[in-house]
Amino acid sequence: MKNLALATLAAVLVAPAAWAETNSADGPSGAHFATAEPVCTVDSSQDVSCTGTTIGGVGHTNATANLSATYSGTVQCTNHGGQVVDVKTQNTDATSSGKLTPSRNGQLVVPPLSATAPTPQQLLAAATCPNGNWTKQLIAGPTLANFVYTITFAGFAGPYFSLVGP
Repeated sequence: MKNLALATLAAVLVAPAAWAETNSADGPSGAHFATAEPVCTVDSSQDVSCTGTTIGGVGHTNATANLSATYSGTVQCTNHGGQVVDVKTQNTDATSSGKLTPSRNGQLVVPPLSATAPTPQQLLAAATCPNGNWTKQLIAGPTLANFVYTITFAGFAGPYFSLVGP
């Protein structure tokens, strides 16, 4: 039994986690998912893709869907004499969003959203060395640090739907 508990704990620590939450207080009173809730996946390139959905019972309430992903990479700076500056972690954000307008029948169609991982060149361009004479080198990354997907209705305090990962 103890080995099973340790194996389960190890699987939880290794597997990326994502959690989703629907907060009906932050949406029109009749709002409900007419199709499945959105699901976000991360591919081998670290790109994040979230499925679309349809929300019924929204009346004439507009909304915004937003996907924000944070990527990190480790950059090392070297001067002409070979001195290396302490390794710095560089974070870069990728976002995708859209304003959503309900159709005549009170349904809101949420399209799929995706965020593309930065290229090594983009991470290097965002990194800062002590001065322009130093050479930047990417030694790790880009790596997906986290992502947040939300659907927020106009006029409400918080998101109706949130999905956070990994």
